[in-house]
Amino acid sequence: MNERPEVEKQNGQATLQSATQPDFSANLHELSNVRKVIGVVSGKGGVGKSLVTSLMAVTMQRRGHSVAILDADISGPSIPMVFGITERPRSDEAGMHPVKSKAGIEIMSINLLLDEETSPVIWRGPLIANVVKQFWTDVIWRDVDYMFIDLPPGTGDVPLTIYQSFRLDGIIIVTSPQELVSMIVAKAVHMAQKMNVPILGLVENMSYFICPDCDKEHRVFGDSHIEATGAEHGLKVLGRLPIDPKLAAACDQGKIELFRGDWLDTAALFLESTDRKLRVAVASEEGNVAQHFGHCQNYEIYDVIGPEIVGTEVIANPGHKPGFLPGYLADKGVNVMIAGGMGSSAVELFNERNIEVVVGAKGRGAEVVALYLQGHLKSTGSVCHEHQHHEDCEA
Repeated sequence: MNERPEVEKQNGQATLQSATQPDFSANLHELSNVRKVIGVVSGKGGVGKSLVTSLMAVTMQRRGHSVAILDADISGPSIPMVFGITERPRSDEAGMHPVKSKAGIEIMSINLLLDEETSPVIWRGPLIANVVKQFWTDVIWRDVDYMFIDLPPGTGDVPLTIYQSFRLDGIIIVTSPQELVSMIVAKAVHMAQKMNVPILGLVENMSYFICPDCDKEHRVFGDSHIEATGAEHGLKVLGRLPIDPKLAAACDQGKIELFRGDWLDTAALFLESTDRKLRVAVASEEGNVAQHFGHCQNYEIYDVIGPEIVGTEVIANPGHKPGFLPGYLADKGVNVMIAGGMGSSAVELFNERNIEVVVGAKGRGAEVVALYLQGHLKSTGSVCHEHQHHEDCEA
C-alpha cells in the first residue's frame, strides 16, 4: 500500500514526487526468540484451517521442537477450545506471557482474554488487526522453534497486517475437495505472491472418509482437485486429512494433543528440510561439470533450501593463483564444491573452510546438484592426475 504522492511545483508546473513505500514491519518483543514463523491460511472459511494449525503444532512438538500458536482469527478463535485451555495469560512488568498447553505448546488467543469465551468480538477491521499485531510485539515468546499463525480466512485487514508486519517464513494453504477450490486457492496464492511471502504448499482437509464397516475410502465431496491445483501453481501437496469422527471428538473435548494419525508427517518433514540452506558450486565448462577444477570456465552457484534449488548464479573463473579459489568461493557463501577432478591440497584447503568437496562428477550442473541433494552423488576421491592440469586442480 503506497502513500499518496507529494505534489511539488517547479517553474510553475505541478509535478508528482515518487511515492514512498511505508515500512509496516513490527518487531517481536525484545525478550522473544522465534526461529521460524509459518502462517496457515485459507481462501474461504469452513475448510479446517484451525484444525490444520493445531495438528501441525502437535506434530512438530511430537518431533521434539518447541512450538507456539498465535491465534490471529480474532472473530472466530477456536484454538483454546481445541487444546482445552481456559487459563488466562499472565502479565508482568516485562510483558504478557502465552498460556502453555498440557504438552507445552505456547498459545495466545483473544478468547483467553475475554470474560466469557462465547462473547463475540464486535470490532472493526483496523482494531482487530492492531490486537493481532500486539500478540506479535507485546507477548513474550521464549525459545520457539516453530510458531504457527492461524489466520482468518480471506484477504482482509488481518492477513494484510500479518503479511506486511510479521516476519513470515512461509504459509500453508488449506483447502477442501470442492469444485471451487482452484479459484479459492488462486486468491490466496496471488495475495501471498503480491506480498512476497513464500508458499510452502497445500493441505487438503475433508479429503476422504473411511467407512468403519467396509474399511473402504469414500470421497464425500467428490474427486480431489488438489494435485491439479498444486501443479497449476507449482505447489507441493503436503498432506490430506480425512473426515474422522474421532478427530472431531478430540477437538470438541479439548484433547487434540492426543490425536492419532500421520497425515501431516510429510508436511513436518518438509518444514524441517527447509532449515537446510546450502550454496553449491559446480566447476562448469559449457554447462557440464568441468573435469579439471582450477581450469574450468565458470562456477555455477546453486542456492538450495531443503530439497529445492531456489536460485542460480554463474561466476566466471577469476583465476587460479595458489590457494585463492577456496577462499574466494568460501567468501561467496559456498558450502559444497562439485567438480570432475581436484588435487589433494585443494581438497584440504576447501575442507579447512568447512566446504564439502565432491569429485568425480559428470553431467549437467543442475542435474548433478539434484543427485547430490537426493543423496545419490558420492565423491570418488581426488581423481585429477593429468600432468598438464595438475597445478590448476591444486588451486
